[in-house]
Amino acid sequence: MMISQTSCFWEERLKNYNKTKDKIPTMTKVCPEMQEKKVCEAVVVVEAISADVSFASNQFPSYKLGPDDQIVDEPKENEKHPSVKDVVDKETGDLSDQHKRLSVRDLACKFDKNLAAAAKLVDEAKLSEVTSLEGHVMLKKLRDALESMRGRMDGRNKEAVEKAISMVEALAVKLTQHEGGFIQEKTEVKKLASFLKQASEDAKKLVNQERSFACAEIDSARTLVMRLGGAFEEQELCSKASRAQGPVMGMQHELHDLKSQIQEKSAYSIKLQREIAIIKRAEGSKSCPYVLDGAQTLGSCLKIRASSDSNASDISKCSFQWYRAASESSRREAISGANQSVYAPEPYDVGRVIQADILCNGQKFTVTTEGRINTASGLQSRVESLMRKSNSEFTVMVVISQMNGQDHVSRSHVFTVGKARVKLSRGWITKAREIYSNSMQLCGVRGNANAPAKALFWQPRKGLSFLLTFESEQERNAAIVLSRKYAYDCNVTLVGPDD
Repeated sequence: MMISQTSCFWEERLKNYNKTKDKIPTMTKVCPEMQEKKVCEAVVVVEAISADVSFASNQFPSYKLGPDDQIVDEPKENEKHPSVKDVVDKETGDLSDQHKRLSVRDLACKFDKNLAAAAKLVDEAKLSEVTSLEGHVMLKKLRDALESMRGRMDGRNKEAVEKAISMVEALAVKLTQHEGGFIQEKTEVKKLASFLKQASEDAKKLVNQERSFACAEIDSARTLVMRLGGAFEEQELCSKASRAQGPVMGMQHELHDLKSQIQEKSAYSIKLQREIAIIKRAEGSKSCPYVLDGAQTLGSCLKIRASSDSNASDISKCSFQWYRAASESSRREAISGANQSVYAPEPYDVGRVIQADILCNGQKFTVTTEGRINTASGLQSRVESLMRKSNSEFTVMVVISQMNGQDHVSRSHVFTVGKARVKLSRGWITKAREIYSNSMQLCGVRGNANAPAKALFWQPRKGLSFLLTFESEQERNAAIVLSRKYAYDCNVTLVGPDD
């Protein structure tokens, strides 16, 4: 934009010269070609000067001359921006007006915000210094160019160049004055930034002090409340003792009697519900030729057999599927692999009802346990004692009954349940050792086994599985509970196939 305005200026001067050249008495005739050549040289010089300077805006500022060739800025419309000093003064005034109704924390945050704003103003001041330096460089180069042109001009063109030189000098003077004011504002901004920084630190100290005072008051109030609570309890005990023979004691006896009656009615209602369920089950069993034998306790074995007073088909010709459910009427969950006439409940079945579907000669029958499966006595204390040991591993002797679904005859092995892995070994020979993972499976045995209540199924990884027989039902159930607890601590759910 500056180059185009300079070119227009010289072209306008050239037109005026062409109009009045015949009227000017002179001894030497100026050739138009020579004049145009000088104008082009001036434009080239200005372009060379502009190429080395980065302008802060893309528009050449407009000026006008006042008295004594002083440069006067033309007022810009709709561009009223407060100075940096005015903005900072306004923010400081607003902060001073509001500090009385701000909390200590809000005051500290406000100081931090103003400190950040002051830092931003300091950065802007640094950028303005660079812009001012570029302005001085530009004016110096422009003045040098005009000085070189003045020696090659004559007549009115030389006067125009001298006038342009005076304008450039006036601009330099004004830029210097502006820098003086800018330096003063920069000093004030730095002082304000240091003040806000110190105020922010003081506010943070005040916040910490108020926090410590508040914590001390809270502790004191808590102690007082506890002391008052103890006093109230003691007073209540004293009042109860003093009015033991009064009407309040009689009301308490009545309430106690009512509670006892409600408990008796509730127990009687539960007993009736159980009897009704037994009657319904008995009515259903009249039409079902099969019954379910075995205690409903963890460690026992449930077995389906034909009823003695029925003409049921041979049980070996029937197919079975066992289920677990929260109650008789709730949705059932099929136990994958439990398709024999015998099933030994595992710890996962505790608190659930066990059912079995019997399919024989195209007919389907269902048998159900009379109640929920109860936990085995001593199992919980056994598991807790194992977890309290300093050695976190649970070691027990087992026999491998099957390996990968095939019968296997072996001697005793050591089955070790640790916090991070499970291992099966004999002496220095390790059969399997795996950390807890999603591919590992462990549950009570669900297929054919000599002692289902003492056996469990273990799949360390895909492609390798064992059927292990323990020395007792409690050791088997403790191994299942403990391994699932350790696996859960490793974010792994240890269940049976398809559970």
